[in-house]
Amino acid sequence: MRMRDLVNRIRLGEDGGLELKEVHFKGETIKGPKRAELADELAAFANSEGGLLVLGVNDKTRSVTGIPLDRLDAVEDLVREVCNDSINPPLEAGIYRRELQQQQEPGLKESGMSHPVLIVEIPRSLFVHCSPGGYLRRIGSSKRQIDPPALERLMRLRTQTGITSFDEKPLARTNPQDLDRHAAERFVSEEADFDVAVRKLGLIVEDGDGEARLSVAGVAMCTSEPQRWMPAAYIQAVFYAGDRVDDHYQTDAKDIMGPLDAQVSKALDFVRRNMRIGAVKRLGRRDVPQYSEKAVFEALVNAVAHRDYSIAVSRIRLHMFADRIELHVPGGLVNTLTTDVLHLRQATRNPLIVSLLARCPSCPEFPRQRLMDLRGDGVPRIRKETQRLTGRLPEYSLQGDSELRLVLPAAVPF
Repeated sequence: MRMRDLVNRIRLGEDGGLELKEVHFKGETIKGPKRAELADELAAFANSEGGLLVLGVNDKTRSVTGIPLDRLDAVEDLVREVCNDSINPPLEAGIYRRELQQQQEPGLKESGMSHPVLIVEIPRSLFVHCSPGGYLRRIGSSKRQIDPPALERLMRLRTQTGITSFDEKPLARTNPQDLDRHAAERFVSEEADFDVAVRKLGLIVEDGDGEARLSVAGVAMCTSEPQRWMPAAYIQAVFYAGDRVDDHYQTDAKDIMGPLDAQVSKALDFVRRNMRIGAVKRLGRRDVPQYSEKAVFEALVNAVAHRDYSIAVSRIRLHMFADRIELHVPGGLVNTLTTDVLHLRQATRNPLIVSLLARCPSCPEFPRQRLMDLRGDGVPRIRKETQRLTGRLPEYSLQGDSELRLVLPAAVPF
């Protein structure tokens, strides 16, 4: 939106898509708006059709009071904390710093005074959000509680996957121009019409307003920086020299970004760089790696393929220790799967991402041609390779209901 258009909207006052808030300070403390009040406004927009919250404008006089330059960081931090901690599930919002000119009476020229403000853009959410005031929605310039029948309908519409899985849903603030054509061409045959094919593949879909958007899978697989729209869709890799999480023993760390297939390759390189090679001398010297690269590879592919991308604030964590690798993957197990039967049954929460990974070339040192094996052999292969090398099976466990942990033990010589 052009700033001129926003100024004109502010002059007309609040409506179903615009909320104005003046920011008050007492010393170094932000006294208003309160966290609960801010959370209610943001969640109400997300539960409706989205909107703009402008911080630094008096909602009664519609005058641009602004935010002191040295306080912008604090106000932005407050908005981010509210989005993550005061709204369930956490809310994704765009936060922008702009300068607005103070307006005089309608019909007169601008006063020439510019003030810094924060503009918070809240898209229509894929979820139904609860804030301190309950389940709220925007009606005109005010917010109202969603009555139980309407709440049930809204939850059914937004949160139940039905035929459409989460990875097929449109992602707000994206447009077809964000698609990396080179990355997308991997999945399009040469004779196909590209624009038609990417829509058939589900990389570009329409949102509830009929606007073309990138799907979650489209962003994850066919943009150079998925983290621009999905900030937690990356792998945090850390190597600890000891046997526990301890900053004093952290010797290597890397946030592994990029498309999902690139993340697998980079994370595997991280493990190779940090694992050791030992030797046994039974019937001649034989080198023994600390971990089976095949098992690590399968575990990484499964992690990016099956994590819950609707958990917007959690990333995959790859932690290497002296005696083990721990892989923490956001999301519980789908359907009726349990950790005891992962090697016997197959299920996925991201069928589109899985189908795209199944078309990506595998790492050249591994015999199979494609990154993802659709036969469901990933977990059995992890078990087989780990037991062959170490004599022990890998361990799967659930951490609460929102994270799966895999532990790969190191080989005995270490």
